[in-house]
Amino acid sequence: MRVRIAVSVTAMLVVLIVAQSLALVRLNDEMEAEFIDGTLDEQLQYSIEHSRRLGTLIGPQTPNMTLHRLAPGAPLPQGLSPALAALPVGKHEDWSAGRELHVAVREADGLRYVLIYDESEHRAREIAVVTTVVIGGLVLTALSFLLVYAIAARLTRGLETLAQRVEGERDGTPFAQPGLDPELLAVARALDRAEARQAAVLARERDFNANLSHELRTPLAGIRSDAEMLLTEPALSDKARRRAERIIATTDRTATLAHSLLLLAREARPQGAEPVNLRAAVQDAWARLHAAGAEAGTLAIRIDERAEITADPGLLALVLRNLLENALRHGEGRAIEVVLEDQRLSVCDRGPGFGAEDPGRSFERFRRGGGKPGHGLGLALVQHICAACGWSAHAANRPDGGACLTIDFGADSASA
Repeated sequence: MRVRIAVSVTAMLVVLIVAQSLALVRLNDEMEAEFIDGTLDEQLQYSIEHSRRLGTLIGPQTPNMTLHRLAPGAPLPQGLSPALAALPVGKHEDWSAGRELHVAVREADGLRYVLIYDESEHRAREIAVVTTVVIGGLVLTALSFLLVYAIAARLTRGLETLAQRVEGERDGTPFAQPGLDPELLAVARALDRAEARQAAVLARERDFNANLSHELRTPLAGIRSDAEMLLTEPALSDKARRRAERIIATTDRTATLAHSLLLLAREARPQGAEPVNLRAAVQDAWARLHAAGAEAGTLAIRIDERAEITADPGLLALVLRNLLENALRHGEGRAIEVVLEDQRLSVCDRGPGFGAEDPGRSFERFRRGGGKPGHGLGLALVQHICAACGWSAHAANRPDGGACLTIDFGADSASA
């Protein structure tokens, strides 16, 4: 904005300077023409009167004017061209000599007087003046730009400070502070009101989410408990037993879905960061998957045993669980590889991959690939947690087949 203000004001000043300069040049030309005409008239009148009185030609005393007197039938004086000598009585401008000449012709006492004014010296001075004006205009333009830019910077410094406070970490201090300009104070008060409304909305959402989570967990726990009790009945038929197992599985999926939706609705900020052994965290997440009844598979871990990452253990475990579960679901029973290279953790499978679609769309909510079972929130939750922790999530197809999901922990976040 500073540059735009400076350019706009400077452009306006340049237009005014150019217009004024052109007007001055035109006025100078008109005044110069009048001055030359007056000078020629006065000089001719003076020369004719004194020549008549003294009997000899009295010429001008300035080097840029030359006077010639012609008698009828007499040869042309030296330095007077036939073209100038043939000019009629009056004032004329001539360029035949390669420079601008003002010529005044008058007849008196049967003699012809030709006064020539060479304007070369005047034009040289005029060019020098114009050059000076142009250079001065350029210097004035540059100084104007710098001055306006400095003034604009001073005027917009308050906006920059306010913008930095909006982007920075909030400590509850109001944006409106004493000493602000009236315009900035109005913006700051509007920001305070908007922040208060946003805080109220977030508070209501958190209360609603907490209540919803509590209300869902109780009936889901009751349903699962009843289904488990049914499974303990010895006289239960095989058909009823399978239905009870499906009830338990559906209840677990519903609980997982509710938990995922709850986390996605929250900010999911890390509650506490501590060093976590990455290899052990992957092994623990894999073990928990199989303890929860996940399908069988093989895992190849290529992570240094000393590799650590500073993170919230709970959020990291949730990310690893979802990545491994996604690889199990789409890997078609083939080996899963987990690799750590340059602070980038990759979980790769040997399944069909993402196909022709954009791999980045796999992080969209409720997007399920390949018709596999699931609620379509696992990778969306991964991206949500990564954004909250300052990490980045990426998806790509492997050149030799399969999908690869990568978490970039960033510089200085992981060490071996």
